[in-house]
Amino acid sequence: MIGEIQAPTSHVDLIEADLTREIIGAAIAVHQALGPGLLESAYQACMCRELSLRGIPFRCEVELPVEYKGSRLDCGYRMDLVVDGRVLVELKSVERFSTIHESQLLTYLRLSKIRVGLLINFNVPVLRRGIVRRVL
Repeated sequence: MIGEIQAPTSHVDLIEADLTREIIGAAIAVHQALGPGLLESAYQACMCRELSLRGIPFRCEVELPVEYKGSRLDCGYRMDLVVDGRVLVELKSVERFSTIHESQLLTYLRLSKIRVGLLINFNVPVLRRGIVRRVL
């Protein structure tokens, strides 16, 4: 039918689905090798190594200035990973996510103008239960 709108039928229709799938695959590899219980900095270093080995472009500890009333302020905020300039990744190693973690991800997305973000908690028995995906 002409003009018919099709509803999304699978995860393939998600924004940056292929890239987020690759990032999650890298995180699973890190989690399988190390397990839970380490500091966030260890998982971050291993994620950087894993993304490099997979040939996925990324930047680590990306400065995030705050724009306020016409001034650009360096408040010391840093995004853990920005993958291919398209996906922001915040890494955690906490007992459980709290609302502040998701708020941080959403604020970082808004300030950076990146649309897709992953919040990954490595301190879980099964990594898939420690992943939150958000889109602005």
